[in-house]
Amino acid sequence: MTAMSMGARRATKPGTRGNCARVRNPRNTLFAIAVGSFMTSVDDTVVYVANPSIMAELATDYHMVIWVTSAYVLAYTVPSLLVGRLGDRFGVKNLYLMGLAVFTASSLWCGLSGTIEMLIAARAVQGIGAALLYTQTFSIITRVFPPERRGAAAGVWAAVAGFGSLVGPLVGGALVDTLGWEWIFFVNIPIGVLGVALAVRFVPVLPTHAHRFDPIGVALSGLGLFLIVFALQQGHAAGWMPWIWVMIVAGVGFLAVFVYWQSVNTREPLIPLKIFRDRNFALCSVGVAVIASVVAAMMLPGVFYIQTVCGLSPTRSALLMAPLPIVAALLTPIIGKILDRAHPRPVVGFGFFVVAIALTWFSIEMAPTTPVWRLALPIASLGMGMVFVWPALAATATRDLPAHLAGASSGVYNAVRALGATLGSAGMAALMTSRIAAQMPPIHGGADLAALGPARAPPCNCPRLRASRSRPRCPSRCYCRRSLR
Repeated sequence: MTAMSMGARRATKPGTRGNCARVRNPRNTLFAIAVGSFMTSVDDTVVYVANPSIMAELATDYHMVIWVTSAYVLAYTVPSLLVGRLGDRFGVKNLYLMGLAVFTASSLWCGLSGTIEMLIAARAVQGIGAALLYTQTFSIITRVFPPERRGAAAGVWAAVAGFGSLVGPLVGGALVDTLGWEWIFFVNIPIGVLGVALAVRFVPVLPTHAHRFDPIGVALSGLGLFLIVFALQQGHAAGWMPWIWVMIVAGVGFLAVFVYWQSVNTREPLIPLKIFRDRNFALCSVGVAVIASVVAAMMLPGVFYIQTVCGLSPTRSALLMAPLPIVAALLTPIIGKILDRAHPRPVVGFGFFVVAIALTWFSIEMAPTTPVWRLALPIASLGMGMVFVWPALAATATRDLPAHLAGASSGVYNAVRALGATLGSAGMAALMTSRIAAQMPPIHGGADLAALGPARAPPCNCPRLRASRSRPRCPSRCYCRRSLR
């Protein structure tokens, strides 16, 4: 059978609804869980523009403030496999509400933090809440919508999540510029309260499945994911010292032992390996890791170029990215209908092709003399490509898996996505650090550009850049252009 061939099936057996629960109006359920997905997706990116303000107000340095993001990523990724299975055991609605409550309460804690250590701890708790609720959203869609309607539902869900990630810098820039960094967390409180109310009303109580607890599997997977994600997050800051590589190798080793244990566990493994026999799920897991890695990798040089080379403020930088979510929002209803009628393979293939063209186009335009408006064209094209990829992968991944595996498959899917994003951002950070450090003059005081970050990079000393106030530019021989070429 060809790849994703099963994803094209739309018919179900007589008398069944494709392993999904009977819900009177699943659209209300989708709207309710979209609120939580949007809030967590915004928080994936909103902190980036607030880092300089956090550093200044909490009197800390980059090596500490980076943990505001790293703690969140670690706490989100490590328990992903477990929380998916817990949803099967204790109910996806219960886990979703718990995650939403934890996320909302920890947002208040983040905003009230007076020290960097307290903020890091609060962000770790927030990451756990995000893992609890976000993994359940994917499982809810799988179990509420029948296969013939799952494409449109997954399209809306993926578009909302993607829109939140892209709106994050815009919201963060506006709030930091006007009210202060604390409000990037306070704004979650009313949204979280609304999300809880909607979930209580519209998310159904779905059947649970009795699963045995697999403590060995939990320990092995948790250690493996922690070591890999921690090493990737801290690799560029630590100069990729030998101990970083030891952690990566050890993490891979723990995951290898975890896979072996799952294969020989005669009771009930944490992750039934039979889900990978479904070619749709296996290929979509690879696809989501690739697209997550690519998108995360382009964010760092993109923000560096727009803010440092083009001289745009965080708010204006986010406005420049607005075509991406706008195009995605306009195309989402169309893509959902296409997925419910067409084979997913050409849809995904076309999306990856457009993403590749858009990223190549954007990299060509990354020159100091490029008018800002021209950047909007490849950014809009990127949005078009992504809206073909994300919903198709999400809709196809679990289309043919039984309902009792929805939680496990959701946990794997989200863990793979998070690992892909971490790998992409860490790899690009290492590449940019080596390129920029090799081609720019030393910074006063011996500071490292990677430690300062793009938002605190020193300005170019060329006369043309200093003379321009409206839109700073620098000539072709400036380090900015050479390092980003």
